[in-house]
Amino acid sequence: MADRVYPSTKPATNGDTTAATTKPSFPATKAQLYGAARPAYRPQPHRKRSRRSCCCACCLWLTLIIFTLLLLAAIAGAIIYVLYHPQRPTFSVSGLKISSLNLTSSSHLTTNINLNITTRNPNKKLVYIYSPVTISLTTAKDGIQIGNGLLPSFEHGTKNTTFLKAAIRSSDQQLDDTSASQLKTDFKSKNGLALKIELETKVKVKMGGLKTPRVGIKISCEGIKTIIPNGKSATTASVSKAKCKVDLKIKIWKWTF
Repeated sequence: MADRVYPSTKPATNGDTTAATTKPSFPATKAQLYGAARPAYRPQPHRKRSRRSCCCACCLWLTLIIFTLLLLAAIAGAIIYVLYHPQRPTFSVSGLKISSLNLTSSSHLTTNINLNITTRNPNKKLVYIYSPVTISLTTAKDGIQIGNGLLPSFEHGTKNTTFLKAAIRSSDQQLDDTSASQLKTDFKSKNGLALKIELETKVKVKMGGLKTPRVGIKISCEGIKTIIPNGKSATTASVSKAKCKVDLKIKIWKWTF
């Protein structure tokens, strides 16, 4: 009797073949278990904001803010002008007396000068409050430093004229060779020595109960001529043609206007 051979496994049908290929191996890993139930991840495209549109928006807002500030400042200035009619103070040199102005052979300069300044406040409703005033006296042609002085702080009332006196001094001031040579030539000039005075200070304005922040001002006076005194006799400079100019010095951050 012939022996029968029994197959150890059941023949796979078409359906069983598909199942065999998809059935995970045993034991299945966690990645296989979760991966079979989780849908495949598809990255979504991100919507990127245009940098150009952001820059345009920033520029638009900045322009709008600046325009609004300028508009408010213009309105405030118009209101102040209508209510107070502000006018700048005026300055003039009323006297300049030179007691000594000596230059030694070793280029040392000694100066003793008395200066008189007249300032007027033409406003009826504005009071000017000045900080200490620094004074610089130089030659008008070459800007050689002659001496320095200082005026104390003061308050300038409405419709008021104030007379200020200052002493300009320099003791054994060392000059360079070029400045000393030029100054000696100017001392011998028949037309006299032309001088320039500069005053710098800060001022705030009082309008009723309101006070503005301090603003820098610079006063430049030219047209002063003098003869160098000989010996101990003092010399009075000619100031009849002296004219003073007042300029505001507004500082914004690091820039001065």
